[in-house]
Parts: sequence; C-alpha cells; structure tokens
Amino acid sequence: MAHKKLIVANWKLNNTPEQAQKFATHFLKKYVPHRNVQAVICPTYLALPELFKTFEGTGVALGAQNFWFADHGTFTGEVSAAMLTPYVDYSIVGHSDRRYTFGEDDEIIARKMAASLRNSIKPILCVGENLVQRQALQTDLVLHDQVIAALSMLTTEDLEDVTIAYEPLWAISKGDGQGEHASPREVEKAVKAIRRSGVELFGKSAADNMRILYGGSSSPDNAKAYLNLPHVDGLLVGGHSLIYEHFVQMIEIAHEIK
Repeated sequence: MAHKKLIVANWKLNNTPEQAQKFATHFLKKYVPHRNVQAVICPTYLALPELFKTFEGTGVALGAQNFWFADHGTFTGEVSAAMLTPYVDYSIVGHSDRRYTFGEDDEIIARKMAASLRNSIKPILCVGENLVQRQALQTDLVLHDQVIAALSMLTTEDLEDVTIAYEPLWAISKGDGQGEHASPREVEKAVKAIRRSGVELFGKSAADNMRILYGGSSSPDNAKAYLNLPHVDGLLVGGHSLIYEHFVQMIEIAHEIK
C-alpha cells in the first residue's frame, strides 16, 4: 500500500511562540498543500495553541515532541497526551534525546506509545543505533530490540496509526543541520530490519503496511535520495526544519516523487 509521504519538522528546543508565528507566516506564503504529502510541525508546547489557530484549514498538521504516559496525576512539570489531544495529530516518541539525555527506557517508551494511541494521537516512534553499536555491526539487533519493546503494548489494529522513524544517533546534527547522514543503502537495510521486527509481532500483512521514515541530518540536498527508496515513506527533519525555505523545499521534493 502506497502511503502519503510524511515530512515532519522536529524543532526541539528552538523557537519562542513569537518566533514560531513568524516562521508560520513566512512558511504559509511558500507552502503548497499536496494530496500525496502530509507536512507536520512539532514545536515546543508553548507554541502549540497559537500555531493550531494559524495552521487550521491549511493542511499542515501539528505534533508533540514529548508527553508523559499518564493522563493525569502527581507528575510535576509534565504534560499528558490527553492535554495535547486538542492541538496535535502526531507525537514523537522515543527520540534519542529522550532516551539518552533524559534516560527514558524501553518500558517508558512502550507506555508512551500506548498513551498516544489511547488519546487518538498518532505516534512517530524513533529507533536507531549509536556509533559504537554501528561499528560493532549491531544495527539490526538494536533496531529489533527497540521496535519489539516499543510496540509490545499495541495491537495489530493500533499499527495502522504508527509511524517508525529510523534515526541513527551517529547521524544526528548538533543543531546546525550539518551532521553526518546515513547512505541510502544503510537506510534501506535498516528499514528492512525494522519491518522484519514488525512481522515478528504482527505478521507480514500488517508490517508491510507500516510507514517508515528516515531521520538523521536530512536536508534539501539529500532528501530525494532517501525518498526515492522504495520503502521510505518520509523524513523526520531536525535542523533544516527551522529554515522555512528548506522545509518547503523538502515538501516539494516529496511531492515530486511518485
């Protein structure tokens, strides 16, 4: 089944609400909605309410960068998926920043996946190996373990709303959008490994229908090479998503690929 391409902007800890509005104003002057591409912007929490109003009716969807797995309770400083439901259609889960900077383990990530779907938010699960694991030729094993753990609380029906992003840690830029990126051949091998893990849990039919993205220093210069791969359904964009001209370019590249 051919998926609509998903081009996701992960702004991370960037853009105040005022800067987010300025971005949106410039972006919408250049952006053209396409039937075969879904643009998603994941800003900080503070920017969500106003961006929701700005993007309403434009075809641009919003996503959350993070949330806690409980819907309410004594979790000081946290935001729940239930609180985000009015504003977002998507959520990023298991990003390497959350795993390695904030110490989120497999159980937390699995519970977040379940919480996202419970609250009608489509999760974008990030999985990927670090440099040491890559050099030890453990990529397939790492991807298998991360996918199996993250999807362990889900059903076959849930899988229809799940997207997985292959996000190798060694290829993530340090905020300048200029990090090393995986070769198309490496991405193709990783995507196949991710899908094999899906087959193990849910069977071939469901796994073949999973939407898989590439994330890791993607840019207008390399977007076409990734999007032309037969089983890559979009991109999770970091540093280049902060430049509205570049994000528009990547949407247009996705649109042109049949």
